[in-house]
Amino acid sequence: MKSLFNAWNKLSLILQIAIGLLIGIICAIALPKQLSFLSIFGNLFVGALKAIAPLMVFILVMAAIARHKSGVKTNMKTVIVLYVVGTISAGFVAVVGSFLFPQTLLLANSAEQVTPPDGIVSVLTTVLFNMVDNPITAISNANFLGVLVWALIIGVALRPASESTKNIIVEFSDAITMCVRWVIRFAPLGVMGLVFNSISTSGLGALKKYASLILLLVVTMLVVALIVNPLIVFITARINPYPLVFKTLGRSGVTAFFTRSSAANIPVNLELCKDLGLDNDTYPISIPLGATINMAGAAITIAIMALAACNTMGVKVDIPSAVLLIFLTALSAAGASGVAGGSLLLIPLACSLFGLPADISMQVVGVGFICGVIQDSCETALNSSSDVLFTATAELYNNRKNAIKKQINI
Repeated sequence: MKSLFNAWNKLSLILQIAIGLLIGIICAIALPKQLSFLSIFGNLFVGALKAIAPLMVFILVMAAIARHKSGVKTNMKTVIVLYVVGTISAGFVAVVGSFLFPQTLLLANSAEQVTPPDGIVSVLTTVLFNMVDNPITAISNANFLGVLVWALIIGVALRPASESTKNIIVEFSDAITMCVRWVIRFAPLGVMGLVFNSISTSGLGALKKYASLILLLVVTMLVVALIVNPLIVFITARINPYPLVFKTLGRSGVTAFFTRSSAANIPVNLELCKDLGLDNDTYPISIPLGATINMAGAAITIAIMALAACNTMGVKVDIPSAVLLIFLTALSAAGASGVAGGSLLLIPLACSLFGLPADISMQVVGVGFICGVIQDSCETALNSSSDVLFTATAELYNNRKNAIKKQINI
């Protein structure tokens, strides 16, 4: 048993997760009822990640800001530009895909219990109020925008503090990071439970009538992940982007796919950034910020679902309206994390651009919930993996190439 345990520890985390994934699939197919207890491992793993993530973000960001020395450059400006470009590009690809492969919907009345925002002003208002939420409440409710804002404010206030005070904060952040590493070591077991639960309980048969729509959503996200994002990396950093792309998809995308939570994946992304040797003045801020505003997958979902609704209702969409939709989806996707229900509840905003009534747009949201078994997993994987991708790209752009090149084997 000891030799087996040692052999297991010698395997890379990605290989361990792949083994857990395979075991979960086999168990779900062979003995779904007899082994139903396996799903608890997935729930425990996600629960632990969600529990530690808000406190970790608060401490790490506060420590990074407090110890930051004047004159030392960070990569945040470049990161934010890449987040914006990535989200707008995803919206563009989604609109083009919808024009090339138009979809229609079998509308479903399954969204009666949810309330969409009244308009883009409502979304922005929610975002602003989340920013000034009580910091204790923000941590307990996993309001990462509020956590990030207060961590920045308190971090700036602590910059004149004594070195001994800063050292205590840094040591505390190191302790939190160690706790996160302990949780991530259970990722193979957690992924096994998550995939077992998905395959054994999700009624995938109900998705057959929406197969064409789901295929367009998934293919569009793959195009962004494997073509558009690598192109952005190449143009920005002038390197072969694929070693970095595959590393972020393998480490971040896989766990995000099964947890279906950008918040739960923040610890995974921070650990990956550390393994890549990225600047610790940047990634403790860029990763939680990305989980809030870097929403390429959400932009794709909103644009494709809105245009499918237009096709269903016979509404003709002209080029200027399509261009406006691209920017609307990018803006509303950035506020998705501040709205209960995420990206699906922002579909009515896009539908209102074309004059579709609320009862129709909410039926489209209902279709989105049905497709969410696959759509939400792919969306989260794209969103979360690109947080690390663009953070690393910004650092490559700012001429810190050697250390990162070594880590990603460029």
